[in-house]
Amino acid sequence: MTALIDRIRDAHVAIRPHVMVSPLQRSDALSEALGCDVRLKCDHVQPTGSFKLRGATNMVRLLAPDHAEVFTASTGNHGRAVAHAAAAFGIGATVYVNDSAPQMKLDAIRALGARLVTVEGNSLNGELQARAEAERRGVPYIPPYNDYDTMGGQGTMGLELIEQADDLDAVFICTGGGGLTGGVGTVFKALSPGTRIVAVSPAASTCMLDSLEAGEIVETPESPTLSDGSAGAIEPGSVTFEICRQVIDETVRVSELEIARAMRRLAESDRWMVEGAAGAALAGLVQVAERYRGKTVAVVLCGRNVALDTYLGALEMGRG
Repeated sequence: MTALIDRIRDAHVAIRPHVMVSPLQRSDALSEALGCDVRLKCDHVQPTGSFKLRGATNMVRLLAPDHAEVFTASTGNHGRAVAHAAAAFGIGATVYVNDSAPQMKLDAIRALGARLVTVEGNSLNGELQARAEAERRGVPYIPPYNDYDTMGGQGTMGLELIEQADDLDAVFICTGGGGLTGGVGTVFKALSPGTRIVAVSPAASTCMLDSLEAGEIVETPESPTLSDGSAGAIEPGSVTFEICRQVIDETVRVSELEIARAMRRLAESDRWMVEGAAGAALAGLVQVAERYRGKTVAVVLCGRNVALDTYLGALEMGRG
């Protein structure tokens, strides 16, 4: 964790020309309704629509001086972020995607000039195939979460949060592979250890939460989820697992209905259109809000890249 916090501090300065400091906004409506001071960390307003730009930019800026191309794998947001960063630094990018990735995310990646390779199966299949092909060609592979420099970039959100609010009692983060949660959690354990890190996952895809309970990375059944950005298995041996074991204080599992209701709630309360992973983070707070009554909490709105028909369907599902 000491080495990771040093990488986060370095990235915090280095990525700034390409990654904005996203706002931390108080939601008056949510604060009144939930009985706690709710701050929304609005990383969905990043140029590529998600927090993934942080880790991707950090990795690409480290690799670009010595390499003309990078490989990665993604369900959408990470691939778009790598494509954006590669274009900014003038190098090529190849993105492996699983065949169930949302079309609108694939179109966004392609529009940035990246080459797409579609693979069958879940996101882990894409990660393993992309890494193997990158090694065969001698091209760097940028993991969506399983790398200390990826986590270093993603963890810059934690430093921003501490600079923006020094009184947070908890941070709610939708957790998939654990890069963002591990990075942000590392910052708070070092600089604000009293702040609780709450990892939220859709009940349809709980690999990290199940692995934490088991004490090792395990395979778990998956179902389709609105939180497609956090879905998928964890790569065997992922460095994020041990970090998450050290920094996560509480876990919450949320249903698809809870996610849909949270997405609708954010549209009504703060006029934000967010994707399922962002909705999941708020749904986690809603589920345990009684424990945080009178306290100050941050909810990470990690992305906005959601197809319109999916979003409208979620709003209808979350009605009432």
